[in-house]
Amino acid sequence: MGGMSFRRLPAAAQRAARLLPVPAGINEAQIRQAAWVARCVGRGKSAPLQPGDVTALAAMLAVRTFSTGSVLFGGGQASGVWIVRDGRIELSVGSGRRRAVVQLLRPGDVDGDIQLLLEMPLPYTGRALSGVTCLFLSPDDFEQLLATHPAIARRWLSSVAQRLAASQARVLALLGGSLATQAASLLAGEAVEGRVEVPQRTLAAMLGVQRPSLNKVLKDLERDGLIRISYSSIEVLDRARLTTVS
Repeated sequence: MGGMSFRRLPAAAQRAARLLPVPAGINEAQIRQAAWVARCVGRGKSAPLQPGDVTALAAMLAVRTFSTGSVLFGGGQASGVWIVRDGRIELSVGSGRRRAVVQLLRPGDVDGDIQLLLEMPLPYTGRALSGVTCLFLSPDDFEQLLATHPAIARRWLSSVAQRLAASQARVLALLGGSLATQAASLLAGEAVEGRVEVPQRTLAAMLGVQRPSLNKVLKDLERDGLIRISYSSIEVLDRARLTTVS
């Protein structure tokens, strides 16, 4: 773990991590990882974490790495809680022409916790779109954290609620509109720093359409000056107008 990069750890989290005591058996890198995870799940003002909360989280987090194309988890019982540290994970159902992409996970995204809480199977497969590093909590460790650390439980509940609300908003945005409207909404939502670095075949699978149909819509959006298409990504030129496409 000592060789991992923490360049994306927010400055506030770095300062908080340095102020926390480092108990025997837990190194500073683990504390920083836990502080970063705490920033990903819920809001600090609603349930500030104490040093004991962060060190307990640090002691239970395991680092797992995967190469491009690897399957992290599949349909069936949730194997644990995954927090994406680096890379991207594609969540998909079905195969071949019936394959549909449900969601893309990026650094800071969490998955598997809702299924554990509800004791339900995972309805999709998680596959690495790039080299991926995850922080992992086993089912037993996750249950112990929530049972023994109320502040962590409160913040995790807030995280679950936020993700469910975002999923509902995404579904509503994609329902009932034309393919152009749906594609524009998807691009606006998936853009990171003005770029969508997602293969077009994946975007087509997320919309449930064939790639030629999506390509036509993308070319129309490019001609209107809303996006710029390159080989490996799509640049969003005017997000405000993109969200009003009808």
